[in-house]
Amino acid sequence: MSTLNVDALVGNTSANAITVRGEGSATTSLQQGLAKAWCKTSGVGTPAIADSNNMASVTDHGTGLETFQFTAAMVNALFSTTAQGHLSGTVITIQQITDASQTPTTARTCASVHSVGASGTDCNKNVTVHGDLA
Repeated sequence: MSTLNVDALVGNTSANAITVRGEGSATTSLQQGLAKAWCKTSGVGTPAIADSNNMASVTDHGTGLETFQFTAAMVNALFSTTAQGHLSGTVITIQQITDASQTPTTARTCASVHSVGASGTDCNKNVTVHGDLA
């Protein structure tokens, strides 16, 4: 087994063109495959970020509705947000709101209890963002 110690990786052809060989002969772009922001929140009562990367703050817009402010902006509003909610063993459905409220500097999510006719609910969230940083 060899060990490679480096402080930075820069593509040979282009600074941002680093590929990693995956399964078989498939390759994956290193930059495209990295999460650009993530956070773990305590969202019961006043939401607060417990731990994060590239998340500056969370704003409460009412029961189950929160907006996450990025420290470093995305290149546009066409990024993907994946979130998981949990509250006392209850399955929580989280959806990304992709209307005009999503901008290159913010992601907005809505949480609701996973049942027919359920209304919004406050819950703890794990949020991950994939896309291109500006």
